[in-house]
Amino acid sequence: MTALSAPKSILFLCVANSARSQMAEGLARKLLGDRVRVQSAGSSPSRVNPFAIEVTQEIGIDLTTHASKSVDTIDPASVDMVITLCAEEVCPVFLGNVPRLHWPIPDPASDDPSLSREQMLERFRTARGQIQARLEVLVAHFDIPEEPRPAPGVRGRS
Repeated sequence: MTALSAPKSILFLCVANSARSQMAEGLARKLLGDRVRVQSAGSSPSRVNPFAIEVTQEIGIDLTTHASKSVDTIDPASVDMVITLCAEEVCPVFLGNVPRLHWPIPDPASDDPSLSREQMLERFRTARGQIQARLEVLVAHFDIPEEPRPAPGVRGRS
């Protein structure tokens, strides 16, 4: 893969905007800082899942101020790239004419009462890891200039 022009704005989409897209938004903000505007939304927004909040806090990302948003509230002119995170469900439609990526990550949320708290956390950690790995590969191919740093082992002039 060659270098891609970095988008000015990325929109992460899933159905409820409660877990995968919220974690992706937080992870992308951590990786990209202020260089790219990052947002998330869903076709049937609900609330940010407490397990998503917990597993992102484990790696220093705070989702406590996030809220689930409807894709209908997103201005298509404000988005340069869309990444859908749906697996077995139907992904939301976004009408903007922008590059799209599809990352089919299974929904970690479940209403199964037989799943323990630790099993739920593990499902969310797995989704978080899959999203983070994909984001790191994607960001590595953006031609975003980083802050200047000296090469390892090189000291500045005295």
